[in-house]
Amino acid sequence: MNQLIKQLEKNKIKFKEYLYFAPYFRKRWEDAFVHHLNESEKEKIYLYGDRYCCGYLWHVFSNERKSHFVKAAANKAFDMKKKTKCYVFHQRLPEVLLIERADTLKAIHFEQEEDVYIVDEHFTWTYVVTHESDFGPYYSEADYLN
Repeated sequence: MNQLIKQLEKNKIKFKEYLYFAPYFRKRWEDAFVHHLNESEKEKIYLYGDRYCCGYLWHVFSNERKSHFVKAAANKAFDMKKKTKCYVFHQRLPEVLLIERADTLKAIHFEQEEDVYIVDEHFTWTYVVTHESDFGPYYSEADYLN
């Protein structure tokens, strides 16, 4: 997260940092983008847990269980999306960043990150950068609006 904070500061993108809120945001992300899978299906794609593939929320995309854009198309979709407020959180870190004026936020700001999730304030879309060069980044929209 430190590298991302430096990147945001360098680009004069203001943010607020909230400690220990990430578990709530990961659950809310799951509710928005993985609600269509039952617990057995989530287990089969290693959505969570500490065995095999170590549990990553983005497995819903890499296992083709949710429609999405990938790689350059994902970057383009994210860059073109009109953004106001965004939340940024990682798969395994406790912090959440709130970016209140996210209109200048671009995919390039996250290219050095691993397992980072960016969502709008209502969780209607997400942009995800993974730790795997063969997977992601991903962009997807929720099936419903909050």
